Amino acid sequence: MSSKADKLGVSASFARAQPVGVSSRRAAIAEATGAPTSGVVPPSEVPIEALAHNPFNLREDLTDLDELAQSLTVRGQLQPLAVATRMAFMEAHPGATDGLGRAPYVVIDGNRRLAAAQLAGLKTMHIHVNDALSASAADILESALIANVHRVDVAPMDQARALQELVDVHGSQAQVAKRIGKTPAWVSQRLTLLNLTPDLQDKVESGELKVEPARRIGRLPQEQQAAAATESINAVNPPRQRTRPTPPAVNAVNAPTPAPATPSPAPTPRITISAQSPETIADALTAHLTPDDLKAVTELLMQRI
Repeated sequence: MSSKADKLGVSASFARAQPVGVSSRRAAIAEATGAPTSGVVPPSEVPIEALAHNPFNLREDLTDLDELAQSLTVRGQLQPLAVATRMAFMEAHPGATDGLGRAPYVVIDGNRRLAAAQLAGLKTMHIHVNDALSASAADILESALIANVHRVDVAPMDQARALQELVDVHGSQAQVAKRIGKTPAWVSQRLTLLNLTPDLQDKVESGELKVEPARRIGRLPQEQQAAAATESINAVNPPRQRTRPTPPAVNAVNAPTPAPATPSPAPTPRITISAQSPETIADALTAHLTPDDLKAVTELLMQRI
């Protein structure tokens, strides 16, 4: 029985060079489209309508594009898009051509920049053509993930889903960690988000439940997760207490003016740590302290070691 990796045709290295020669399928595509199979120098800049979004794009929703569109307008495009030719993409993925239109290039890495450029009304974009990136669905996913693991604009749940797809292809978290240059613990930590109930996954995506406590909660049985999430959310955003209005004074015509009340000191916030593991303690401190306070605590702990 062939593995999923065999079905996807995963290569030993997703950045390998394109093999010399033209396959029968590529020759058939070239005959149908009139595109040459070799001898053409790839362009470095193309009209924006010549670019199609990657159907295997890591992000399910390209959001928050206004700031990036403004940057492209003011500063221009600083990094070329990594693209594959339409022919190479069709050869590797004959059933995944919906949405490509008649664009001759498919963006493998840079879909968010393409969406922002379209929003900004840019006419052309710089590209780097690399048909090796379209070798398989797993390779495209790897390319998009590796390009985005260090970016803050990738939603945590999208990252976790992409990592799970890679685990399905390569068979283990250790293999995925090796291919993307991360530790198995890093991969495992992010995959715990997928153990959350659907309701809590929605809260992570909306930002109501923070990622760090969500990873800890993902290790709990699902029947315990809702209570733990409520505790974490309330710890970060405690419910406001309603204050009772002061009742009006009765027969206060000749009453002496009361001395101003001394304001009571603000209550000192407490951090409740439900377990004694170092990871749980770190999660609680991260959820309650500001970055400056967290740094100060770290320095004090280092002095006591």
